[in-house]
Amino acid sequence: MAFKRHQINRRVIDDLKSRSIIGMYFYLLVTIAVLTVEGFYKKHISFSVFFLTAMFLIAAFRIIHHYLFDKIDKKAPRLNYCIFFTSVYSTSLTWGVGFAYFMIQPGELSSKIIMLASTVGLNSGGVVAFIPSWRTAALYSIFMLMPAAIAMFYLGIHIALVVLLILFILYMTMIAIRGNREYWDALENEHLLRLKSEEIEKISRMDVLTGLYNRRYFNEIFNIQWKAATRGNMMFTIIIADIDHFKEINDTYGHLAGDAYLEKIADVFSGIFLRDTDFVARYGGEEFVLLLQNLDKNRAIELSERIRSEVENMTLFHYNHKIQATVSLGISSCVPQTGDKKEYLFKKADNALYQAKNSGRNQVVFYSDGEKC
Repeated sequence: MAFKRHQINRRVIDDLKSRSIIGMYFYLLVTIAVLTVEGFYKKHISFSVFFLTAMFLIAAFRIIHHYLFDKIDKKAPRLNYCIFFTSVYSTSLTWGVGFAYFMIQPGELSSKIIMLASTVGLNSGGVVAFIPSWRTAALYSIFMLMPAAIAMFYLGIHIALVVLLILFILYMTMIAIRGNREYWDALENEHLLRLKSEEIEKISRMDVLTGLYNRRYFNEIFNIQWKAATRGNMMFTIIIADIDHFKEINDTYGHLAGDAYLEKIADVFSGIFLRDTDFVARYGGEEFVLLLQNLDKNRAIELSERIRSEVENMTLFHYNHKIQATVSLGISSCVPQTGDKKEYLFKKADNALYQAKNSGRNQVVFYSDGEKC
């Protein structure tokens, strides 16, 4: 799967949420701090009540949404994302309006300095928090700083500060773009590492020659499927297949011919056992093993006979050599109960295979002793 950069998915949203939620508590504390400097709230009581109430409601909303995010996401993911980004921009814009109000007041130098320093700090923290989406970071910075810049420019006051605010917005946008590039580089590396790990895990489960599962993974799945059959009171079947006189193929035509024949045999198994629950593995050498859930005895025998017949009629042409062989199969089935040993069922299938070999090969033998393991 190709990695898609700058795609706002659940992983990115989770990063944005976790990086930004702590800031809401600081917004509340800083709001209280800037309003109390030199008794600013006493001189501007209406604005102070409005500003503090607005910031409190937004912060409370974002904190609540943070904890309800997963529940909402299950029902309306698009709406959930929209709510998140809208609340982010509402935070910065509300603060930006408050910042503008402070900066256009006559006098109030100490309050302006504290508000300016607080705004720059909150803006910087917000931009860093929203680096996973540089556009969000840039808009966050613009909404927070531009209302004051526009108001001061319109009133013709603090023009030098207006220029500095615009330059600061540009600088923070550049920081966001650079950080965003590094963030997505890290995500891509993580994605590639996960794919490589999955590939290694898959390789560790597969038989390199045949493409079937290997013996190590068979042992793992055998245990899992046995427990599932026990819990579900289901019929559980093992088929062990062995190529007759395979050593003669290697001795006569060489190991490359033998390998080619094993690959062709594996294709036969894969073409017959098609259910998602059917498990086919190369057990070792020329031996294959199959685990089948919820399959009755007659169907297991029928499919095994189909394997035997297809292999008997199969011809491999290898460097002008015509190679044919047969296969013997042993089957054992039972409905496992708590306390039963899966090794016993495997042993029964192995004994059935032994009978097929001793009875002339190229045949299917079912180990019959009832449905108990």
